[in-house]
Amino acid sequence: MKVFDNCEKAVEFCISNNYFSVARLFSSEKPEGIHMHDCYELYYSVSGGKQFLIDNQLYSIEAGDAFFINQFESHCLTSVDRATHERVLVLISPNYLKSISTEATDLDQCFREHAKESSHRIHLLPEEQKRFLFYIDTLKESSNFGADIMERSAFGLLMVYMTKRYLNYQYAKDQGADEISGQADGRSLQVNGIISYINQHLGESISLEQIAGQFHLSSSYMCRIFKAATGTTINQYIKSKRLVQAKRLLIDGCSAVDAAELCGFGDYSNFYRAFTRATNLSPQKYAQFATSREVTEGSGVCSEKSNKMSI
Repeated sequence: MKVFDNCEKAVEFCISNNYFSVARLFSSEKPEGIHMHDCYELYYSVSGGKQFLIDNQLYSIEAGDAFFINQFESHCLTSVDRATHERVLVLISPNYLKSISTEATDLDQCFREHAKESSHRIHLLPEEQKRFLFYIDTLKESSNFGADIMERSAFGLLMVYMTKRYLNYQYAKDQGADEISGQADGRSLQVNGIISYINQHLGESISLEQIAGQFHLSSSYMCRIFKAATGTTINQYIKSKRLVQAKRLLIDGCSAVDAAELCGFGDYSNFYRAFTRATNLSPQKYAQFATSREVTEGSGVCSEKSNKMSI
């Protein structure tokens, strides 16, 4: 398998082939703004960094951290602490991962919607880090006889290994063990409060002044600390979260008009423009595409191709 040096190309290959892809990136590729894509992402940090915003949670990034991100979770890597930020991305078609799972071995579970108390992150110990990179190296392109079968086998072994690590890590947390890798250094209680408030009021009309008033802050100061902590603006974050909700609702059978209203877009034309700009598809076309490709299972809220949403 070709190991990509560009995230966008890796995502495109993964989705267009209903398969998986691997990208190995360095600081030479500028971190993307807040975005999401119609595939799972296993993000492994080789060298560590600063902070990662996934959905409504902030994480520090240390060497050996692995993050499990599903197709409904917007995410953004903030500026990094090191001159070189090496990471490995494994992009996975949800349908492909489900197809190689069995009733006894559910490889899809670590990417499902994370419960509030659950973490996207696990930390691999040094020997586990070596094992992960060994599997990645095994996936590198080869023209030898049987290479395609070996590629699928290596991927299966990688996912079995990482799913076991994830389940063990979550079990240890449930038993009261501390996370091996702590929460983001200098994590601001104010920023976490702002994120929580936004997610509780997405369906409403909310303004910067309203949010700032809840925390007794000036709007300008609030915007500065939010951008410094997350790498994105409050308005961009709100829009991305609303579009994530709309994406779910459309796949689940809601009309575009209802989805716009339920997600807090006060004006349908604003919703239409934002959704089309993010996906290169109208809301109606996106729902048709997603349903025909069976990108995901519906959440039960309502009875041309888009690889990524950049917000």
